[in-house]
Amino acid sequence: MINKTCMNCGSSALRRFLDLGAQPNGNHFPSSEDFATEPKFPFAMAVCEDCWQVQIEEFPSPEFMFANHPYITGVNMPVVDHFNQLVEDVVTKFSIKKNSLVLDIGANDGTLLKIFGKAGMRTIGIDPGKRTGQLAREQGITVAETFWNEETANCFRQLNLLPDVITATAVFYHIEDIHSFLKGLCAAMHDETIFVTQCVYMKDVLEKFQFDHFYHEHTLMHNLIPLKRLFEQYGLKMIDVDFYPVHGGSFVLYVAKEGSSHVQKPSIPDAVAKEYEAGIADLKTYYQFAEQVEKNREDLCELLNELKRERKVVYALGAPLKGSTLLNYYGIGPDLVKVATEVNRFKIGRYTPGTHIPIVFEEAIEEDPDYYLVLSWNFIDYFRDKYKGFLTGGGRMIVPHPKVEIIEEG
Repeated sequence: MINKTCMNCGSSALRRFLDLGAQPNGNHFPSSEDFATEPKFPFAMAVCEDCWQVQIEEFPSPEFMFANHPYITGVNMPVVDHFNQLVEDVVTKFSIKKNSLVLDIGANDGTLLKIFGKAGMRTIGIDPGKRTGQLAREQGITVAETFWNEETANCFRQLNLLPDVITATAVFYHIEDIHSFLKGLCAAMHDETIFVTQCVYMKDVLEKFQFDHFYHEHTLMHNLIPLKRLFEQYGLKMIDVDFYPVHGGSFVLYVAKEGSSHVQKPSIPDAVAKEYEAGIADLKTYYQFAEQVEKNREDLCELLNELKRERKVVYALGAPLKGSTLLNYYGIGPDLVKVATEVNRFKIGRYTPGTHIPIVFEEAIEEDPDYYLVLSWNFIDYFRDKYKGFLTGGGRMIVPHPKVEIIEEG
């Protein structure tokens, strides 16, 4: 789908600030037989000068992107830890009673719903993923294999399934039609329902030059400035926001109906004010971001080529979706990075999209490399602890941004 207008406000005042070239979908991990037919898609990011929504210019069909989605929440321990904290925060903050109904949009393997279930809640999920949905159902978690939109929500309403809490973690920026999503949200909410959405924070992306948070699935990237306008259009109000370090910087936003008893906390206007101070509503901010991304590209490629000349062995730590964006845009392949290590069974034995670096099981590594390029840099603290022995033994890690950095023991 090609977006010629803003997906939020409908304006034609879109300004491209970063062109990442033609890239494969970063969640389709090919076998060697697939190399010749691997599809690539245009990949550029734009910002709307009217509402300051950041969005992708063109993306593949949602069915292509999500039907066989390989991401598994349950193997990502930092995210599981975060979900435990998130459930505790939601239940405490809004005094959610036991036996309340929780709907998770983009439920994946049911990890979040499982935690809500342990807290005494009834649960149901929505997710188009075939493989992850099966993993959820194997654990006794009900997940409907479909996309969330106005039609799906009306089915819930006809069944009188009006959730007390609706969650959408790492999915509210994966949407083809955000207006259909919100119409569905309103249809499924009763007067006091709380909508909880967790999103990568675009403000953090800009400040830390995390350009690899851009990929075809991330059709939209969110700040509160454009979201405030969007929610108000549908009679919804932002009532509170929390910030977490997970995913390199995320916000959890709490939304309710305008006529509900929920009162907006000072955290909302405070966050909006800080976004204006950070230049979110200034086109110059986005162009300066792109310039630093180019500088990091030059620095990392120069470092990897120098290590190659020194006959140092470099592996990639993780093969996340963000890693595909970085590897393809930087032109890094198996000549510079020998293999990528993973724990996700849907990726092991295959290759990184486009750049075709072999993906191997993390525990099958018999000899450590000299360096790990940390593609899953958003969990760097977790990896520093997990690979403490590697670092103590003289190994090093390369982190690609905010600036290219080498991490050593101590």
